[in-house]
Amino acid sequence: MLATLKEVCELAKSKNAAVGSFNTPNTESLWAVIDAAEKLNVPVIIAHAQCHDYAAPLDKIAPLMVAAAKNAKVPVCVHLDHGEDFDYCKRAIEHGFTSVMIDYSTLSYEENVKGTAEVTKYAHERGVEVEAELGALPAREDGSGETASDPSALYTKPSLVPDFLERTGVDALAIAFGTAHGIYKSTPVLNLDIIDAVKKQTDIPLVMHGGSGISHEVYRDVIRRGIDKINYYTYMSYAGYAAAKALTGEKAEGYYHDLAMDAEKAMYENVLETLKVFSGID
Repeated sequence: MLATLKEVCELAKSKNAAVGSFNTPNTESLWAVIDAAEKLNVPVIIAHAQCHDYAAPLDKIAPLMVAAAKNAKVPVCVHLDHGEDFDYCKRAIEHGFTSVMIDYSTLSYEENVKGTAEVTKYAHERGVEVEAELGALPAREDGSGETASDPSALYTKPSLVPDFLERTGVDALAIAFGTAHGIYKSTPVLNLDIIDAVKKQTDIPLVMHGGSGISHEVYRDVIRRGIDKINYYTYMSYAGYAAAKALTGEKAEGYYHDLAMDAEKAMYENVLETLKVFSGID
């Protein structure tokens, strides 16, 4: 069933859990995520990142995502992840996404505030919720970018949170405390006290980006401290790639759909185990 960002976050929070948000740039990942959520009977977020438009154009993948959410047996939010400009957010809203993230985190603080407020006003007038980011991750959503020499320079400043929320009106806030997108090139330096400090400033859902590679113990700790939504993609996608590669190693020739089926199964198993951690299911 199609749900809002607030609805899925509240459902997870009521069980002392976090909702998982998974990028689904193809039908195999889309089915893997929803099937795993239905297996565990937990809410979930299916997301499309603007940087994946080359692989899954929004106009093609959006109708599939919205239809899949409506037909799901569990609450499913359809979310735009890391929207890079106002027009792309508008397009996602027109397609029926129930929430959008506008990511101006690499701009100056004032530019982030101004641009985010513009998107929020437009989205709220159409009943759509908005996530924004304060602070920044060293690597972008597509894995590009170098690790910062001083990661703490990118951390969210809790003192800015009240002003940012008041001036933008966003419904969820992604905060930076040392995680990064993609495969880690070095051990991340996390400052989990930032979560505690931000949580004292607001009751809106807090979001963790760059969750791949984080230990189960750290996941449980960030959820306990107040993270309500966790973005996850890289390791799921790598699992699908590895499964397809293994099959080509076994068979020199074959059908493409066999590769796709093996990839989907591997992604499903990865998502299933990940959702168990996010949901506190043994």
